[in-house]
Amino acid sequence: METFSGYHGADWTPERLLFHQNLEQFADRVGLIVGLQGNGKITQDAAYDEIKKLWSLLRTSRSSLFDL
Repeated sequence: METFSGYHGADWTPERLLFHQNLEQFADRVGLIVGLQGNGKITQDAAYDEIKKLWSLLRTSRSSLFDL
């Protein structure tokens, strides 16, 4: 079960809250991938590929939420 920090700001919108949660999830997953790679559980190439996929998902999320 994941918990998210609260998003506080004068420009609060549901879209910004959702993107903030997506950003936190991205950061958590990148941290896990880096840990796995650092402990020799996955290769650098595999870690890079996974992080690249996560980045793409985050970018897609941002684009769909903010119509960029």
